[in-house]
Amino acid sequence: MDAKVIVVTSGKGGVGKTTATANIGAALAKLGEKVAVIDVDVGLRNLDVVMGLESRVVFDLIDVLEGKCKMHQALIRDKRVENLYLLPASQTRDKDALDPEVFKTVVQGLIDDEKFDRILIDSPAGIEAGFRTAAAPAQGALVIVNPEVSSVRDADRIIGLLEAGNVREIRLVINRLRPKMVASGNMLSEGDMLDILGVKPIGIVPEDEGIIVSTNVGEPAVLGNSASGQAFMATARRIRGEDVPYPRYDEDKGFWAAIKRLFGGG
Repeated sequence: MDAKVIVVTSGKGGVGKTTATANIGAALAKLGEKVAVIDVDVGLRNLDVVMGLESRVVFDLIDVLEGKCKMHQALIRDKRVENLYLLPASQTRDKDALDPEVFKTVVQGLIDDEKFDRILIDSPAGIEAGFRTAAAPAQGALVIVNPEVSSVRDADRIIGLLEAGNVREIRLVINRLRPKMVASGNMLSEGDMLDILGVKPIGIVPEDEGIIVSTNVGEPAVLGNSASGQAFMATARRIRGEDVPYPRYDEDKGFWAAIKRLFGGG
C-alpha cells in the first residue's frame, strides 16, 4: 500500500481491530519503518493495554489536540521494537472532544515534522463521530472482518463510507478464520470475502489461542512465533508491497455458499 496514513476499522466491535492495529504496527516497525499507532477510541482506550504500555501513559491524544502538551511528550516509544510509538487516547473525555480538522493537522505533523513512515489509526467501532474523525486523515484503510454474517454486513457498510470519503486504498484483514470450518464449507473463505465485499484481502489471520495470551500479557503476537503472529507479519509484508503467498482453503459450498448468494456474490 502506498498510503502512509491508514485507518484500521471494522464497523462491528469485537472483531480484533485493536489487536490488529498493535500487531501490524509492531510488524511494520520490525521491518524497518518508523511507525506511530494512534488510539482514537476516546473514553474506551485499549491499545495501550494490548501493547503493554498502559503504565507509561502521561499525556494523550486530546492533550495534544488541545495544545496542553507537545507531541513528543505524548508519544510513547516501545522499548521492545525500535521505531514503534503509541499515541494513546484519553480515558476521561468523550468523542465530542475530537475535532476532525485538528486531528488531520496533528497526523500530518507526524509525517512532515516527526518523519514517521506510517501512521496506523485505531478507529472506534461503529460509524458515528469517532469513526469519521479517525478516517478523516486516512489515505488507506484496513477493514477487519470476521467470517460471520454480522461482521461481513457491517464491513460492507463501512467500505461504502470509506469509498464515499475518498479513501483510495481499502483492503480487508480476515481475522479469526478457522481452516477446518472453511474446508468443511461452514465458514467463508478468502474467495467468498472477495465476492461479497469486492475488496481484496491483504491479511488472513487464523483463530489462535496465542493471540489471547499475547493480549493479556501486553505483548504483540508478532514478537513471538504464534500462528497469528506469523499471519500479522505476513500482512505487514504485503502492506509494504512484498509478494507473500496467502494460505489456501477449499472452495465454497454448503451453508456459507448460501450466505454468499444473499450478498449477491454467488
